[in-house]
Amino acid sequence: MGLFGSIMNKIFHHKAAAPAAPTAAAAPAAPAAAAAAAAPPPEPVDVEAVLVELAAQKGGGGNWRTSIVDLLKMLDLDSSLAARKELAEELDVHAGAHGSAEQNIALQKAVWEALAKNGGKVPASLRD
Repeated sequence: MGLFGSIMNKIFHHKAAAPAAPTAAAAPAAPAAAAAAAAPPPEPVDVEAVLVELAAQKGGGGNWRTSIVDLLKMLDLDSSLAARKELAEELDVHAGAHGSAEQNIALQKAVWEALAKNGGKVPASLRD
């Protein structure tokens, strides 16, 4: 799993991110199967809510909204230049030199966009 997969895993599988699923134990087998087949897709994960909670648990989380380094550190992931180079390759980000402010900003925006494309609810305030 690449670095972006690790980011998704940390956010999408955070204990607060999983919506409560109703149980169908009392329903007969056929209606339960029909209900499962007709069930709506799972709710998107509220990325900002999960990250706000994580930041509170970690004493603030730095400037995770705009800093890819702070976001990675808050998620207990490698934030080194080598890791950010890997992330840039994964997300096809080629803005500025590796480690530059330009690339870090582009990486942060690419992460928000990729999370949104993969089932995350990411507010425009993070993506802008």
